Amino acid sequence: MVRRAFSWFGGSFALSLAIAGAWADPAPPRGMVGITVDFAIPAQPLSSGLIAFGKQANVQVLTAGEAIADLRTEGAIGALTLEQGMAALLRGTGLEYERFDAGTVVIKRSALPPSAGYYRSSLLAAKPSVPIVASLAAIQVQGTALGDVGYTAGGTRAATRTDTPLAKVPQAVSIVTRDLMDTQQAVTVADAVRNVAGVQYMDGFDGPALFRIRGFNAGNGMTDGMPNGVARTEDLPPLIGIERIEVLKGPEAILGDASVNNNFGGLVNVVMKRPQSEPVRQLSWSLGRYDGARLGLDLAGAMGEGSGWTYRLVAAGNHADRSAQGYRGQRSAYFAPSVGWERDATRFTLGYENVINRVPGPDHTVLLGDTLATMSPYGILAGNPGDHSTYRTHRAVYTLEQGLDSRWTFRSRGQYVQQRTSGQGWSLTDGYLSGDVDATARSFRYSDAFYTLQNDLTGVFEQGDVSHTVVLGVDYARTKAGRDRQRDTLKVGASQSYNLFADAALPSARVSTDEATIVQTLGGGAWTTETGLFLQDQMALGERWDLLLALRRTSYELSTSWADGSPRRLRKHQWVPKAGVLYKLAPAVALYANHTTGFQANSLLGENGQPLPPAKSRQWEAGTRIDLFQQRARLNVAWYRITLDHSVDYISPEPPYFATPGPGQTNHGVEVEFAGQITRGLEGVLNYTNASIRNDDGTQPVAAPRQLLSAWASYRFQRGPLQSWGVAAGIAARSRSVGRLQGGGYFDIPGQASVDANVTYYGDAWRLTLGVKNLLDRTLYAINADQSFVPVRQGRMAMVTGVYDF
Repeated sequence: MVRRAFSWFGGSFALSLAIAGAWADPAPPRGMVGITVDFAIPAQPLSSGLIAFGKQANVQVLTAGEAIADLRTEGAIGALTLEQGMAALLRGTGLEYERFDAGTVVIKRSALPPSAGYYRSSLLAAKPSVPIVASLAAIQVQGTALGDVGYTAGGTRAATRTDTPLAKVPQAVSIVTRDLMDTQQAVTVADAVRNVAGVQYMDGFDGPALFRIRGFNAGNGMTDGMPNGVARTEDLPPLIGIERIEVLKGPEAILGDASVNNNFGGLVNVVMKRPQSEPVRQLSWSLGRYDGARLGLDLAGAMGEGSGWTYRLVAAGNHADRSAQGYRGQRSAYFAPSVGWERDATRFTLGYENVINRVPGPDHTVLLGDTLATMSPYGILAGNPGDHSTYRTHRAVYTLEQGLDSRWTFRSRGQYVQQRTSGQGWSLTDGYLSGDVDATARSFRYSDAFYTLQNDLTGVFEQGDVSHTVVLGVDYARTKAGRDRQRDTLKVGASQSYNLFADAALPSARVSTDEATIVQTLGGGAWTTETGLFLQDQMALGERWDLLLALRRTSYELSTSWADGSPRRLRKHQWVPKAGVLYKLAPAVALYANHTTGFQANSLLGENGQPLPPAKSRQWEAGTRIDLFQQRARLNVAWYRITLDHSVDYISPEPPYFATPGPGQTNHGVEVEFAGQITRGLEGVLNYTNASIRNDDGTQPVAAPRQLLSAWASYRFQRGPLQSWGVAAGIAARSRSVGRLQGGGYFDIPGQASVDANVTYYGDAWRLTLGVKNLLDRTLYAINADQSFVPVRQGRMAMVTGVYDF
């Protein structure tokens, strides 16, 4: 972990990014004189502009936080010398620059004294010599700048529980940056994660939608690096409240998620926006066919000069009349205030979120035979227009970071979440070509709560050529599913014959379940507790090797029953190891490999009356990470193989109905990811997956296309009358897959591709984007189709989005 002098967003800090080699071994420095660089730095806050300058010019930029607070730059565009580029960035700011050495620039208001010495970093390199201006060295707090520039991400905290540059992480970690989300006109997390190789979004019907990573469900996921006690998909905040989205590949039980649908393939970590001293005054809006109107407000800044207090306020709303197929009532509201305080070596934030999402039933058809050619007409609703689910979530969160001395930092964070979900819908099964189906109404109401606490003590040590960053962590989590014993229920109405072609529209599903034949109580569950002890050592061995070793002891409660059916609660323990190694073959090329494990608790009773052993997975992964185009872009290629000892369980058909572990599965594949700036004004992302799933029982894997491809490129014109304009386009495609028939067979789901495109005009403090999704007007099928639920997307969707900085 880098030890650097700073005060978060307000005090003194070293803004030091994009040293030659971009988080790898430094290349030979070069001077400021006579070198021309193709700069592509638009108007933005000066702090992020200097970060971009450092990366594009291959130099180090040092400044004090208070010197650039509240300042903006007009940017630097075009082929310029380094002197011209820096002069353009600083024009009108009242600042000047001075060469400190051949590869370092100091930004100042007045002359600064020469360097006082050096410090060593355990993450950016084994023993680099990074000059620090003497006046900036008063405070040392562990941390490193992980800023994103364009489509390229700098680093991650979730994967290692420390601020770690991606170039030092021996694992595939994919990050969707804020700029990429904005350029694509994304409105949901599901829109954003299609930019990640190996990730698929699954539409929900009887339950909430979910993500699948490397062929496995993604578990409950994480928010701000903390595991969620229950799955968060439809109740996630709108993208205006999210800073970035991280996808960690491979089993992640090491991080504390022991959910029922455990993350054998990876998990999604949503990083929320937080208070900052740099002012933000942004109003955003969108109008889209079927997405309706969206309006958002993002405010941030310092609360009084020199007070150390900062704030953030994000609010948003959405309303759409109907979906393409005719389901009605899409509405959402979001409100998220937060405050932060920093003084000396202490940082503290406190935040709150309120999310309300009313999600109409997904547009879908049903099969009236055994192929897609027999699906019901898209224009006929396979339900009632009022079918919907509503999600209400309250979340309180805090973070505390205390620098104890030059070696040790204490970090604590926690969240408390209450969720309430309700919904209603129709299920149509056993269809015939005549249009006859069996229709069943369902309605449900459900509530839960959980809280998560994480406490880490992080230390940095050096022994000769070996640097250690050690994390000692203690986690505590409690979850209560079904908080309301009286009202949390699932109601299922009597099945009735219905003809899609001849009968009138189905009535409200809620009315049809007033006299339900099945009423299942979902409330009254007890609190379950999970604790974890975490130990990790990140080692930098000389100039080229990095090693990561981690071990977790998870203690969890298992709710099961005795042989007579009476409830039974057991306390179980599980050790979870993780190891990874990274070798820097060249300054811009790294090779890595890792071995990770995962587990999923099992409450079914075996023949001996004891719960079955947990399902266990192992992943071997190897890959390479290459920085391209003067460290403005990054290519990652990963090969993986995940084995699961048993993915299903067999239950005896005769009393006493004991269970035995069933067959497992093996998933393996290759993922290719590229993101970054290709040339001046042109940025792009490319993601390709070639994956295979083998079920040990010989059955076909469903919802598992072998190949996935997504690509996106944006270009902002650099000269002439088009200089204020930008264009962007992309494609998302996949190969064929299969769905499951109710009788046990399969039906084909063809491969498909969807093209999106947009054009943007950039004003001085605003931008306007006109886009079209599914430009070629293709019929698109979701991968998780079965005979009674075939999610379909039809028609183009036009969208206009706007942003105004005031």
